[in-house]
Amino acid sequence: MRSCLHLTRRVLALAVLASAPQQAQDQWATADRETRRLSPSAFHQLPAPVRVDLERRGCTVPQTWTATALENVISGHFRSGHDIDWAVLCSVDRVSSILVYWAGQADSVDVLGARPDSDYLQGIGDDRIGFSRGISPVDSAYIQRHFEWYGGPTPPPLDHSGIDDAFSEKGSRVWYWHDGKWLQLAGAD
Repeated sequence: MRSCLHLTRRVLALAVLASAPQQAQDQWATADRETRRLSPSAFHQLPAPVRVDLERRGCTVPQTWTATALENVISGHFRSGHDIDWAVLCSVDRVSSILVYWAGQADSVDVLGARPDSDYLQGIGDDRIGFSRGISPVDSAYIQRHFEWYGGPTPPPLDHSGIDDAFSEKGSRVWYWHDGKWLQLAGAD
């Protein structure tokens, strides 16, 4: 009887241990589903053609767990110093890409860095999990400074802004348009 009781305890202990990974997976899947994703209509600063195109694509804009204001919609001079371009972190079916709208036009869009939103989840304390991908415009001084600190490909001549694609507190890369294509430049990894 004693050996049967001991065996029963061991089986129960193994069952609890075996269920732990599944519970952890469930937590991460729940965090991915519960990431705050906003409709493009929440971003009133977006040019109308961009907003309409985002809605047509079924995009939502994921917000980081630390967001206190609207995030992941940016503007800047990403191709040259002339036109104002727009970049949006677009999530469709929990996969995000950076969509770059040249001069705010929906007929000229580049798609960068498609990755599952779950790749940008991290523990944020107290057994909580939060989404942590954010984009921001960066100037030439930022790009040069990060190249000096972290290395990576030598930047081309810098005469306009880049797009920092960051995994908060983990690392980032800078997307920079040069000579008709996007380069991935130094970031903090």
